Amino acid sequence: MQAQNHDTADGAHVLRLEDIDEDIARDLLARYGLGLQRVAAGKPIPGSFWGDEEAGIIGTTVYARGDTPVHSLLHEAGHLIVLPAERRTNVHTNATDSIEEEDATCYLQIVLADELPGVGRERLMADMDAWGYSFRLGSTRAWFGEDAENARRWLVERQLLDGQGQLIHR
Repeated sequence: MQAQNHDTADGAHVLRLEDIDEDIARDLLARYGLGLQRVAAGKPIPGSFWGDEEAGIIGTTVYARGDTPVHSLLHEAGHLIVLPAERRTNVHTNATDSIEEEDATCYLQIVLADELPGVGRERLMADMDAWGYSFRLGSTRAWFGEDAENARRWLVERQLLDGQGQLIHR
C-alpha cells in the first residue's frame, strides 16, 4: 500500500488506516461484534469526538477515513469493546463513563495493535506519543509497562484479557 505523508507537527509519521490491510482491521473489530465503516476522503467522520481525521463511534460501528490514524481507530473500537453489549447501541461520539474505563481503553488499544500486521504494540505506542497522548510517566511505553496494572486488571476482570495480559480471542 502506498502511504500518503501524514506527519505530526514534529515530523513523526503516524500509521493510518490506508497504511494497513483494512480487511484485517475490519475482521478484528468483527470479532467483538463491531463494524468498520469507511468514510470518503475529505468528508466529516460521523461520531468523531475530536473531529478532523479522528475515528468516530455510533452504536456498534467505528467510522474512519483512509487518513484516520490506526491508534485512533483502535482507541474508539476499544471504547466499544469495553462496554457491555447492551450499552453499545446507545453510544454516539463519547463512550467513556470513568477514568478506569478510559485507561482500560488505552491499554486495550495497545494490545489490539498486535493483531494488525505491520502495526504491533511498539509502533502503536510510538504513534500515541507522537500524537500527544499524555501519561504521568512521560510516555505510553512507560505507562504501559510500569503504571497500567489497574487498566490490565480491569480488562482481566471483564474477561477481555487473560491473566498474562493477552487478548482472549473472540
